[in-house]
Amino acid sequence: RPTICGECGKGFSRSSDLARNRITHTGERPFTCGACGKGFSQSSNLAAHRRIHTGEKPFGCRDCGKRFGEGSALVQHRRTHTGERPYRCGECGKNFSVSSNLRRH
Repeated sequence: RPTICGECGKGFSRSSDLARNRITHTGERPFTCGACGKGFSQSSNLAAHRRIHTGEKPFGCRDCGKRFGEGSALVQHRRTHTGERPYRCGECGKNFSVSSNLRRH
């Protein structure tokens, strides 16, 4: 049976998911970076942030070997090899590989 959040009404089958959701309502940031003091609501976000300080780049392109600190950056980079342009302008039909380029257009 799902547990319902009293704040937003969303249902969660795991108590850990409910706890993570509660933090979005309180604004609590219990995970703090030891290098710069920045706070995060989730430990996974802190782990990704730490790579800024360490320079770790665990995500590698299988085509050219270029490495990235974030998986999303690798996904974006891969489009240089595949030619994928998933973001389309509704007015002129031009396609873009990065959503920010579509917004700027």
